Amino acid sequence: METFSDLNTFAITLTEKGYSGYFHTQGAYPGNLKDSICEYLESCQKDADNLPKQELLLTSYLQWSGEDKPRVECNMWVKYLNGKFSLNRMEVAKKDGFGQLMKKSTLTDLSILSVPKAIASIALVSEEPKQEAEKSPKRFKL
Repeated sequence: METFSDLNTFAITLTEKGYSGYFHTQGAYPGNLKDSICEYLESCQKDADNLPKQELLLTSYLQWSGEDKPRVECNMWVKYLNGKFSLNRMEVAKKDGFGQLMKKSTLTDLSILSVPKAIASIALVSEEPKQEAEKSPKRFKL
């Protein structure tokens, strides 16, 4: 289910789906999606021994409220072949203020077109509001 696209199409498609925050490529190179990947690829070209990997790890926050608050993190494994990109796997995780995992969801066999919107990805790991049963008035028993 792979759909390969160039960097511009790849970045535009994900940005339109709400993945517009800052990313890290391979654990470094912070910036928006396109800039982060470009910096990584430029770094690989400058260092002849360091060839770009065929699978890149992109990390980002989908929801951030502060360091001591719960957050939603997103990891994307992107295939990179001959200047073309395709999304392989995506992992969305909700963590508490201490970084402890609360809930995680992994999506596999994705294509760039089948990636859920960012809001839908957040919903995968968010708790549904709990409904409380209506309290009945106390009654006296005879």
